[in-house]
Amino acid sequence: EEAKRRFYKNWSQSKKKAFTKSCTKWADDLGKKEIEKDLAQMKKYCTVIRVIVHTQMKILRRRQKKAHIMEVQLNGGSVADKVQFARDHFEKEIPVTAVLAKDEMIDIIGVTKGHGFKGVTSRWHTKKLPRKTHKGLRKVACIGAWHPSRIQFTVPRAGQKGYHHRTEINKKIYRIGEGYKMKDGR
Repeated sequence: EEAKRRFYKNWSQSKKKAFTKSCTKWADDLGKKEIEKDLAQMKKYCTVIRVIVHTQMKILRRRQKKAHIMEVQLNGGSVADKVQFARDHFEKEIPVTAVLAKDEMIDIIGVTKGHGFKGVTSRWHTKKLPRKTHKGLRKVACIGAWHPSRIQFTVPRAGQKGYHHRTEINKKIYRIGEGYKMKDGR
């Protein structure tokens, strides 16, 4: 249900029809044969295997109920092993400790904090012009020579600041916590 919410803008007013047709495949034998055929084709032809995973928002007890969805690539072993691993873990919980370990170096991918449309002073940290400047001072004084009669890409311009995709490399995992231990499921 958490993952299905991701496919709707308004869950409460929707008909909640996502995946109702595709999940009927698992019910009858013909559909199961088709799934096994697809997996066999993956083992034969694919070189890269990725799985789609989602977070469990109900554990967090936050306001948000919509799960985050991500595609994760499987590495190690043959393609058949990867497909089998994915098949064994369909709709199962994968703990953090199964993927990451202590003292491991990882890369982190994310999006920077968004700031919207910004001028050149805020976006590129260019020098402000003197106080008496005509038509504003938070500008670039000269955006290029007469020739070449085009603006070069190296010249700072106004535009979107933040909300950019970034990858930070070599982050060390110092510790992975145990998490909550529930007493008899409560």
